[in-house]
Parts: sequence; C-alpha cells; structure tokens
Amino acid sequence: MLDDLEDEPIILYFWTTPNGYKISIMLEELGVPYDVRFVDLTKGEQFEPEFLAISPNNKIPAIVDPDGPDGNPLAIFESGAILRHLARKFDAFYPANERVKADVDEWLFWQVGGLSPMAGQYNHFAHYAPEKIPYAINRYQKEVERLFSVMNKRLADRPYLAGEYSIADIACFPWMHNWKTLDQDISKFANLARWIADIEARPAVIKGLAVKKP
Repeated sequence: MLDDLEDEPIILYFWTTPNGYKISIMLEELGVPYDVRFVDLTKGEQFEPEFLAISPNNKIPAIVDPDGPDGNPLAIFESGAILRHLARKFDAFYPANERVKADVDEWLFWQVGGLSPMAGQYNHFAHYAPEKIPYAINRYQKEVERLFSVMNKRLADRPYLAGEYSIADIACFPWMHNWKTLDQDISKFANLARWIADIEARPAVIKGLAVKKP
C-alpha cells in the first residue's frame, strides 16, 4: 500500500477532533501539500483494516509521508510523533538549541500525557456518557482547570510556551480553543486567553480549523 504513494502529497487521516486539528494546523503552517482522508469515528471507520495498517491504535490522526527519511513512504500515528516528524523534516517550529528544544518537548509531552486525556475524559463524562456520574465529571473538570492554571502561569512572562511559537503551542491550542466545551471560565486565565487569541488570528490556524467533515 505505501509503495504506491511515493509521488503523492502527505496524506492526513483526520476527523474533526482537537487531536486531528493539531496536524491540519501544522501542515497549513508549513505550507506543504496534503490530502485529507476522513476517518468517520461515528461509523467505526477507525477499525477498518486499511486504517489499522497505518494506525494500529485505531486513533486519529495519522499520516503517510510519501517521502520518509530514507526516501520511502513512512506511516506515523500519534499526534506528538507526527508533529515532531514534520518539525524535524521541514526544520520549522522546533528549535535547534537543545535547551529550548527541551522546553518544547516538555510542553509537548505535557499536552499529550495530561491535557489531552484529561480534557477528553471530561468531555466524555460531561457530554456523552449515557449515565451522568457527578464524581467523574467533577474530578476531570477540576483537573482540566488545574491544567489551564499551569499553562496560564507559564505564559505570564512569555508569548508562547517555549518563547517562540512551536509545536508545543500547536499541540495545546486545539484543546484550549475548546474552553467553552470544557466548561472552563477563561476570564480566570488572562495569559491563556491572550495566547488563544493570538494563535486564533494566525492565517494558517484559520485554514487548519476550516477543515470540516465531508
């Protein structure tokens, strides 16, 4: 399957979730051609064999880069891994300085290990679970609020998480952009609100968020 894609643009396997938008935004920021292939989570398309061959964890996003590190097609799943691959390949949004790079990695992994799963669990229990469990809703809402506070403090003395705009910001933004869905009071987090507004105004971000369901 991958051998047939050598002359194609990057393929993005996508659905309209915060994790999906991380990669559409990154590709728009890079200005590289890509094709979107929608994986309809509501129909279970994430479990189809063709998709599982690319993303064995049956999650979006995933990409197929027709020009991998050795010149051969490369399939990658997990949004953090995709962001780092694209940043290294195109030498963008990922600093060369090792100390600053460590800052980017810290906040990238903070997002994939904390913000994303906690926000996802809150969204599930608050809005989708067939049974409303107050303990679960309260637990995850408080944890999301704590994570918002952590990021708000980080942004008190810098415009972006690692100083300059990076894949750490791209990873965090789609989740923070959904603060209303997460039932957070953004007025409590002035630095975070400023950061969200700044990123929302970027032309590539506007284009990345404009990718909609077919």
